[in-house]
Parts: sequence; structure tokens; C-alpha cells
Amino acid sequence: MSQPITKDMTIAEALQIKPQIAGILFAKGMHCLGCSIAASETIAQAANVHGINVDELIEEINKD
Repeated sequence: MSQPITKDMTIAEALQIKPQIAGILFAKGMHCLGCSIAASETIAQAANVHGINVDELIEEINKD
């Protein structure tokens, strides 16, 4: 089992640990997965900008 993703991780860190979450993030409207913002923006920050419940998002991306 891989390391769990947390809301305090940057998008880039989370993708490095669990690349398969890209589809989930993209489907939620989080299209900036490879841009410079992904290197410094946390999942919580991105979820907030996109109006996504971060706790539900974290639960979904940590499902195996």
C-alpha cells in the first residue's frame, strides 16, 4: 500500500506518490496538474479554489 495522500501535500507530491489520482483530480476540474502551481499549491488550497470538499476528495483519492 502506498503512502496516504494528505490535504497538506502539494499536488505535485501527491501525484508523485500516487499518479493514478490524476484522473480523479482532472474530473473534479483541477486541470493544472502539470503547471508550476501544482508544485507549490496544496491539495487543500486547490480544493478550496475549485469549491471542492477537501475531506471528501482526500477520502476518494486514498481509496485503493
